[in-house]
Amino acid sequence: MAVVAALLLLLALGALSLPGASEGRDAGLARLRSHFHRSTFDSGLEMRGEKGEPWTEVLSWEPRAFVYHNFLSKEECDHLISLAKPHMKKSTVVDSTTGGSKDSRVRTSSGMFLRRGQDKIIQAIEKRIADYTFIPVEHGEGLQVLHYEVGQKYDPHFDYFHDDHNTKNGGQRIATLLMYLSDVEDGGETVFPSSTTNSSSSPFYNELSECAKGGLSVKPKMGDALLFWSMKPDGSLDPTSLHGGCPVIKGNKWSSTKWMRVHEYKGHAPVQIRGHFGICRGFRFSIED
Repeated sequence: MAVVAALLLLLALGALSLPGASEGRDAGLARLRSHFHRSTFDSGLEMRGEKGEPWTEVLSWEPRAFVYHNFLSKEECDHLISLAKPHMKKSTVVDSTTGGSKDSRVRTSSGMFLRRGQDKIIQAIEKRIADYTFIPVEHGEGLQVLHYEVGQKYDPHFDYFHDDHNTKNGGQRIATLLMYLSDVEDGGETVFPSSTTNSSSSPFYNELSECAKGGLSVKPKMGDALLFWSMKPDGSLDPTSLHGGCPVIKGNKWSSTKWMRVHEYKGHAPVQIRGHFGICRGFRFSIED
């Protein structure tokens, strides 16, 4: 599995663009940006309207994180919300003792899963995700749509698994694409508390909530998509991929998540997630395993 994961990561990031290559970090980042502009943003442009020019922002190498600005059109965002809205249920975790679902203060949103390839719009989005990440559509779980109201959040957690049960179908989770389906007036940022960089130098730093100032953070913007990798190029798990959703302070937050596996993921049913809780750098977090 490690070999397959490494190959997928190298394909997605470009071996010559990784930091430490002979051309240097700056040249590598420039080539990476150029590569994404040239080979991925041509995919499905006609379906995303004229909201803005797509472009790629390189956030971090630890974890490996990128923002695809204007990844979805407003119409695509509204479509995902309209499909999910009538079926939203309170988000839960699986009780590690009984194996059943239970409510948790760690995750207070509501959500539901859409079937992979459920309709033509979802098929187009999933094809675009595969084009951007170089991970086949068949390796992806069904899209999960989440809704956060004021005060709701998701404490820092890992998307990769520590158990053998959840990796039987498709292997380990290699990467996550988090798509923002709405703007948020205040709060609701995605934060990486264990990142080797933070957002203190960002021109938007003063607009961030206190939660988001605790690490590298991304402010939700309708149509943007955050890609981050749960595994390193050598196939090992990346502890700097610890991430969370800050509480919404004002407004509503809608998002959609696509988890991608090392191997083909068969079926559309959501995986079972067991929650374990502890303390990490001042955060209460849940490790999904």
